[in-house]
Parts: sequence; C-alpha cells; structure tokens
Amino acid sequence: MRAQSETVFLLDVDNTLLDNDRFTMDLGVRLEQEFGATNRARYWALYARLRDESGYADYLGTLQAFRTGLEDNPDLLQMSAFLLDYPFAQRLYLRALETIAHLDTLGLPVVLSDGDMVFQPRKVQRSGIWDAVAGRVLIHLHKQHALATMQQRYPAAHYVMVDDKPQLLAAVKQVLGERLTTVFVRQGHYAATSAGDIIDPPPDLTIEKISALTEFDLSRFTEYA
Repeated sequence: MRAQSETVFLLDVDNTLLDNDRFTMDLGVRLEQEFGATNRARYWALYARLRDESGYADYLGTLQAFRTGLEDNPDLLQMSAFLLDYPFAQRLYLRALETIAHLDTLGLPVVLSDGDMVFQPRKVQRSGIWDAVAGRVLIHLHKQHALATMQQRYPAAHYVMVDDKPQLLAAVKQVLGERLTTVFVRQGHYAATSAGDIIDPPPDLTIEKISALTEFDLSRFTEYA
C-alpha cells in the first residue's frame, strides 16, 4: 500500500476524458459498410443483451457472438483489428491530458473505470491516458463495488470523483460521504439522458467540459469536505 495522499482524483474514461459516443458511432458506420444495416442492428442488439447481463460494455464479447452466421465473411477478421487498433488518442476531449497534468499538481490522478480486462485497458493505453496517470489505472466490472480496493491501493484524506453519470456519483457519495467531492461532467449521452432525473445527493460540482478543471485550484474541490 502506498503512503496516504492528501487528495486523490478518481477519473472516469468514457465520455469523461474521451468521446466514447464518437467511437460507437464510428463502429456503427463500419459495421454497416462491411455487413449491411441489418447486421449492424444485430450487433447492437447483441451488445445490449450482453451489457444487460454483465453490467458493462463488452465490444469484443459482442463481436464473438456476432460472428455466428458470418464465419465465411473475410471482413469479419478485420473488425477485431478495427476495435483493438482504433485511434482513441484522436477521441480525447479537448485538453483532456492537460487536465490530468493540472490535477497532478493538486493531488494524485487515478483512472477508475468500468469495463472488461482486454478492450478497456487497450483503450486507456492507446488514448495516452495510461501514460498521463503513470499507470495508475483501476478497471472493475462495477467500480462502485470496488471502493474498498481503491482506498486500500490509493489511500487519501480526500477523494474527488469525476464522472459523466450523476447517479453513479451519488451512489459513491453515499458510501464515502464527506471524504468525497463529486464532479459531474455534462458530456455524452448518459449525461444528456440524466437531465431531469432526481439525483440524491446531487453532484457537488457540475461542469460542461473536462477542460474546465484546468481552472480549478485545490480549494474548489475541498470546500465540500
């Protein structure tokens, strides 16, 4: 266990540091180009079923299921390369890495993400986020259930969680209480669909884009403690 930090910043990845909605749009376009609109819809139906079963996005697992009936299609093998070699660095939100660098001057930035153990780490690496946080990356099936592990690995007097899902922020706030400041980034489709929802407790801070954090000093995060 490392020495306790004063402040640890827990950073989400999808639609917080990078535009995952743009990635899924690109994936849908590629599927339709190679396999047609019907098979594109079939992929997303399989994706939704697996997400409901596992609780997280499983693009590679969906591709495994999608291959049924397409085994003789030579384009199928290229889809794995499309996923694994996707240029996630081009999907970073404006000044995302600069934001991480700024937070590094205030505390210890750590990635805390949901996802599988192959594609999600690959995304974090190819985007440049992995290097930006010096390998401090935690990926769990459901990050709200991994708080004990997170605290053991990165003990801190105070935590700041930055995420595009306000209901998740509220759930973690209920566990960590005043030791946590929640920051809702209003980016991506999850943030948009949460408009009008009752969030209890509400986020401590709401920002429109991740780069807004470059203007924050430490006192903006700790005044809620």
